Amino acid sequence: MSSWESEDALRQGERLVAAEHTEDDLEIDRTLRPRTLDEYLGQETVKASLAVLIEAARARHEPLDHVLLSGPPGLGKTTLAGVIANELGVTVRTTSGPAIERPGDLAAILTNLEERDVLFIDEIHRLNRVVEEVLYPAMEDFAIDIVIGKGPAARSLRLDLPRFTLVGATTRTGLLTSPLRDRFGMSFRLDYYAPGELAAIVRRSAAILGVRISDDGANEIARRSRGTPRLANRLLKRVRDYAQVRHDGVITEDVAAEALAFFEVDHIGLDKMDVAILQALTTTFRGRPVGLGTLAAAVGEEPDTIEDVYEPYLLQLGMLARTPKGRQATPLAFEHLGVSVPGAGSQPGLF
Repeated sequence: MSSWESEDALRQGERLVAAEHTEDDLEIDRTLRPRTLDEYLGQETVKASLAVLIEAARARHEPLDHVLLSGPPGLGKTTLAGVIANELGVTVRTTSGPAIERPGDLAAILTNLEERDVLFIDEIHRLNRVVEEVLYPAMEDFAIDIVIGKGPAARSLRLDLPRFTLVGATTRTGLLTSPLRDRFGMSFRLDYYAPGELAAIVRRSAAILGVRISDDGANEIARRSRGTPRLANRLLKRVRDYAQVRHDGVITEDVAAEALAFFEVDHIGLDKMDVAILQALTTTFRGRPVGLGTLAAAVGEEPDTIEDVYEPYLLQLGMLARTPKGRQATPLAFEHLGVSVPGAGSQPGLF
């Protein structure tokens, strides 16, 4: 075998291993997801409302009204869609806005649904506008209009659909068109989780994974999870690996703190990119307002990712402000990084 063939075989083997690891991680994620409202921790107000509405729909043998779930990434919108389907005793079909490129794609999905099934569309704000127009009669009348043929011979055919429940998820409610938003019978916003709720989630996930963890260890992971269950479970798995290799496998408060420091997650949950953003604002730009595109270029990240993933938590902590002139670090950011605050004259309104 030639050298390039050997290198190609090695690369192919590495890709296969990576794919296996990815599938293993996905299987673990599916295992950790709650299946009922009782298992779903947090979001008590949303759960209470859904419990009443689901029970009423079950009693009448009707589909649940269409549901819109909004909120930052990682708060459990996809999981909640699966919980709704399980509580209704029906199947959930999952897709995403960008994946439905043509009206025909949506028609194929809708015509394959069974009566009272749940269709979950993630990132529904990214639906193609032409596809969205087809969705309107499907949501209101449980029917779609399909045009057959072209030119003068074209004719419209209406297909009846089974009565279904659409659950849409979005991280950016403002990007939804009014006609689409108004067709949802219920709209719920998921909020960030309190540390106590996250600690309970970490303990539940640890029990499923067979990991021994102390209450203090769960609390330490929860404090650094940015109010997000997805991140809490991700950190738990990384801390589990660290405890297994460097310690006796038991996650205590000290082991969790040591592991998270090793993985560059600080005591308030800021990771490497969070710190890079704050360093750019406080040091590179000396606290001056910075446009989102300039900030993204400075830290080597996509503007949308900064806006959707990193900014919400930094805003929540009070370390970043959105001003008419751009993004700006607050005094708390300077204090956290141990950087001296510029003179008050250079920061009107903040310093």
